[in-house]
Amino acid sequence: MAGERPGAGRTRRRGAALEEAILRAAVDELTQSGYGGLTIDKVAARAGTNKNAVYRRWPNRLALGMAAYRQLTTTVQPPDTGELRADVLELLRGANRHWSSPLGAILRELLAAAGGASELLEQVRDNSGDAVAAPWLIILGRAIARGEAAPEALHPRVATVAIVLLRNEFVVRGVPSAPDEVLVEIVDEVYLPLVRRRGEP
Repeated sequence: MAGERPGAGRTRRRGAALEEAILRAAVDELTQSGYGGLTIDKVAARAGTNKNAVYRRWPNRLALGMAAYRQLTTTVQPPDTGELRADVLELLRGANRHWSSPLGAILRELLAAAGGASELLEQVRDNSGDAVAAPWLIILGRAIARGEAAPEALHPRVATVAIVLLRNEFVVRGVPSAPDEVLVEIVDEVYLPLVRRRGEP
């Protein structure tokens, strides 16, 4: 806080209050310098605490960076255009804008740093795997009710196949932004045929 003596809050803040201060400091560092500029020393100094207080809560820089990124993300509200194809394209286009943004660049840095650390990759899935799947399951459920998709398609892995393919464009292929024709191809050539034919023998 402005006007406080350096370190003045160290003896007063504990538990959730201290954790919140550290996370807020990590968010500020992440947005200012990206993951490459994030250090435990800088976060501790900005939070007015010591490195041990940070390490007690997050074992390393990557875990702290991912926790800070989750503070920056928002819940996606599923579109409701009345038509499955339009809903899927709207969700994909929103995701593409996010992954192409400065915040998306931070996410790509974090994923690159995580490498094969699957437990950490789970932590950074835009809050959680359930949160990622939720809007896709909602729009797919509506489409099934309208008769646009097979009931058997209502499965998280099926529902999220489009967003997984888009992520591959960024994470595997390293594109800065996916062209709209790629999004249309994902929807028309993969997603819609899959959900419509899911119940066929």
